[in-house]
Amino acid sequence: MSFFSMICCRKGIDRKEKEKQQPTWRIFSLKELHSATNNFNYDNKLGEGGFGSVYWGQLWDGSQIAVKRLKVWSNKAEVQFSVEVEILARVRHKNLLSLRGYCAEGQERLIVYEYMPNLSLLSHLHGHHSAECLLDWTRRMNIAIGSAEGIVYLHHHSTPHIIHRDIKASNVLLDSDFQPQVADFGFAKFIPDGATHVTTRVKGTLGYLAPEYAMLGKASESCDVYSFGILLLELASGKKPLEKVSATSKRSIAEWALPLASEGKFSEMADPRLNVVELLKGESKQKLSELENNEVFKNPQFAVCNDETSGGIEESSEIIEEEKDPEPVKEKETEQKSPQDG
Repeated sequence: MSFFSMICCRKGIDRKEKEKQQPTWRIFSLKELHSATNNFNYDNKLGEGGFGSVYWGQLWDGSQIAVKRLKVWSNKAEVQFSVEVEILARVRHKNLLSLRGYCAEGQERLIVYEYMPNLSLLSHLHGHHSAECLLDWTRRMNIAIGSAEGIVYLHHHSTPHIIHRDIKASNVLLDSDFQPQVADFGFAKFIPDGATHVTTRVKGTLGYLAPEYAMLGKASESCDVYSFGILLLELASGKKPLEKVSATSKRSIAEWALPLASEGKFSEMADPRLNVVELLKGESKQKLSELENNEVFKNPQFAVCNDETSGGIEESSEIIEEEKDPEPVKEKETEQKSPQDG
């Protein structure tokens, strides 16, 4: 190879490396996002959370976006905005929601993401898409596996390691192929090298909180694992993390599931919309046998966090909310706008 060829080859490699290092997100203007969302029109609203609303939008090139608009500027909102933008700008994984960019003008704080056509897992389990029964067992398993891979990336492959602190059905978004992407990193925390946990104010959603985190405020990877376990139960059973059993009390999905599991009544735990008799045969039968011998199912009482603990959490924490069913969402048009349309 000639010297000239070597130089050209090296330049090509350097260019590719530079392209990899360049951010895939950009800074949006407030005017641009107003235009994309039709001035944050109510008909464009996809959902609402503790810190703000999310709107569907379409850019001048026809690409669809989701825009989170923080409700009111405050120090807490500024922290959440900064944390989420920083984390999303760092991470790159097929099962973590991609950052398209952000906007910070005056007191407006907005985060721009890729739009997920099938919305959230919550909408399919408990919301307006639940009656359509679009989540068969294969799709549910793919959602569970993909979400787990995204969480593993956060815990073991990002630098520094990250704990999400709010794994739940509304924070698992689904693309056009029902592939999951874990979203909403406003409560996330970096874990310093060598640390086993960080002590912090308890934040999250009732029904998903790990007992040790709820009582002691010690956040670690295991907190996300516990929340993911609740999500798995939710996926398999179709039940909510918390359900009312009377006017004054609620029962967690763990309290409902563990007695059934300890008695080997796995078919009664399955979502009736699934018709999963085949899952109880063949290889699954051996796996179920292993589960039956697990210590958790022999002593289910020690794995459940009672209502008294939940009450204490709600009083002592900044942001603790219960997962709400999503409101009906108007179907979004996918026609391409011209540059003149804004």
